[in-house]
Amino acid sequence: MMQDEEVRSRRAVLKAAGGIAGLMLAQGCTTRSSIAPVASTPPVAPPAAPLKVAAAPVRTLSAPPTVNPGLFARAQAALARHSGTIRKTDRIAIADFGLDSLHPRFQFIDMHSGVVSAMRVAHGSGSDPAHRGRLERFSNVPDSNATSEGAFTTDNYYIGKHGRSQRLVGLDHTNDNALLRAIVIHGAWYANPEMIAQHGKLGRSQGCFAVAEGDLARVFDLIGEGRMLYASKV
Repeated sequence: MMQDEEVRSRRAVLKAAGGIAGLMLAQGCTTRSSIAPVASTPPVAPPAAPLKVAAAPVRTLSAPPTVNPGLFARAQAALARHSGTIRKTDRIAIADFGLDSLHPRFQFIDMHSGVVSAMRVAHGSGSDPAHRGRLERFSNVPDSNATSEGAFTTDNYYIGKHGRSQRLVGLDHTNDNALLRAIVIHGAWYANPEMIAQHGKLGRSQGCFAVAEGDLARVFDLIGEGRMLYASKV
């Protein structure tokens, strides 16, 4: 009798243990963490205030003698407006499309000394359909082949169909399709000095800032990455 009761007691214990094991196995089919020991939860600290990145100080400079004062004022306003995005403010580039393409209208300005280096730059065929050598309109529309107006920041370099080129990121609603349109700085034969001698004007790009092949290295040295290029006319 005692042996029968002992056997029944052992069977009950084994049955209970099997039920617990089955429960643990069933829980293990959901997530591994559901059967892991739960650690004590530390008190939650209040979220830290987001860090504000200080914008680079923008130096105010009077327009150099060879730079259009109205356009320079617009460029300085754009530099201040986008100072949180533009990493380097020591030098800027202005493409003065109020001038004909025969003029050195691509102006690189040292914002500390006021020294200006200038060279020619082509505009897009969509901005000058009759090829008169003067920009008539801007456009941000893909496939327009037009030059876009506004502030750009210079991005990285790459090797493309025009050789070494530099991507541009449009910062305004008037040029924010620059990356999509592949608007870049590159060298081109139709921006070489011979075009002025033969035709009195440069050829036209598909909206890119095309410079003489011999000027390209100098342009890249002057503008670098992370600076502002401002394109407009007054």
